[in-house]
Amino acid sequence: MDFARIAKHLFFSDRQLARAFSRQSLLAIEAAVQASEATHAGEICFAVEGGLDGLPLLKGQSARERAIEVFSQLRVWDTANNNGVLIYVLLADHAVEIVADRGIHAQAGQGTWQTICSQMETQFGQSHFEAGALQGIAAVAHCLRSHFPHDAKRDNELPNAPVLLD
Repeated sequence: MDFARIAKHLFFSDRQLARAFSRQSLLAIEAAVQASEATHAGEICFAVEGGLDGLPLLKGQSARERAIEVFSQLRVWDTANNNGVLIYVLLADHAVEIVADRGIHAQAGQGTWQTICSQMETQFGQSHFEAGALQGIAAVAHCLRSHFPHDAKRDNELPNAPVLLD
């Protein structure tokens, strides 16, 4: 049991979350998702969580495991073309995970997602949260444009606003 990690998560505050992702940053992220989705037929969902709590934390749930859980909870998998992408940020761990639905994952592969995560984590490590988020969204959008070009008939299947998880 990693007591330092548990303490970091339990004492992560809403204030720290708001400092990393201000209202202005959240609006910029929403605008970036919306603008990107006008250029491809995929769906991007951006979710941020300050820290884990309860039993998942005590059991040592990883950021990746949590991202897969959030992918399901937010129904990112439920897009018509199986091309939804979740960008998940777990601030207490300074971790970024991307979970992509099978349609886009088969085209892009895990290496693509890991590269984008690493780039975002580098920005976040320098406290450039908005810049890192926007860079990640742009990189995911580039990938989606390559494999799922814009479709004039596309519906917006997922909300564009970032999801703040409690």
